[in-house]
Amino acid sequence: VQLQASGGGLVQPGGSLRLSCAASGFTFSRSTMGWFRQAPGKQRELVAQITSSGSTNYADSVKGRFTISRSSASRVYLQMNSLKPEDTAVYYCNGLDRSADYWGQGTQVTVSS
Repeated sequence: VQLQASGGGLVQPGGSLRLSCAASGFTFSRSTMGWFRQAPGKQRELVAQITSSGSTNYADSVKGRFTISRSSASRVYLQMNSLKPEDTAVYYCNGLDRSADYWGQGTQVTVSS
């Protein structure tokens, strides 16, 4: 199983980034996919999830700014707009295939002027 996240980086407040996650080794089409993040000294938290049917769920702190999507090519995306310094964290791609829970290696997002 692999979840390869990419697209992180340094961006100024108010800017945008698009994270991408390439999934393989499990049944992507039936899996709920998600993005989590972990800031220094804090617990990992859910950012956004998308089910196999396309239903989405967002953390209150990112509603209206972030958009999660998925493609038939086993990729999941997180479009992040109007970024704030408090969005700084390592972002992890997650796949939930029935009872199996898979994690990627994480990509750093830093929002700073």
